[in-house]
Amino acid sequence: MYYEIYQRLQHSHAPVDDRVVLNHELREKGRFKVNSEKGVEVRVFLERGKTLRIGEILPTECGRLIAVAGAEEAVVKATCDDWAAFSKACYHLGNRHVRLQLGDRWLSIKPDYVLEEMLELLGLRLTREVAVFVPECGAYAGGHHHH
Repeated sequence: MYYEIYQRLQHSHAPVDDRVVLNHELREKGRFKVNSEKGVEVRVFLERGKTLRIGEILPTECGRLIAVAGAEEAVVKATCDDWAAFSKACYHLGNRHVRLQLGDRWLSIKPDYVLEEMLELLGLRLTREVAVFVPECGAYAGGHHHH
């Protein structure tokens, strides 16, 4: 038994039948296979270039509803009380097209020792965490995402 998904729902308040827990890389793909929480293979065939959102509901060909959940993964959280240093860090990461999640004077990136060293040299404090990584969509992603 498997589920195939070819489209996205605009809105649904119906109860979901199962969930897929996806890391940030899988949520960015349009085509992949993964097992649901109930152990059913889910085959996804969606348009490329449009990130799956946490909480999004996907209808299967057989009429079931599958919810998208975020998987916890390794991230590095960088914090700073100095707005100038924080702004410089964001600028340098953006200049390198690094995927990052932003908060109030904190940012998270995927672990990368070169970027981590740069952030420390700019004066940010780093901690390693396991968390759901939801990076910013980007300027040309067709909207923005609120955290």
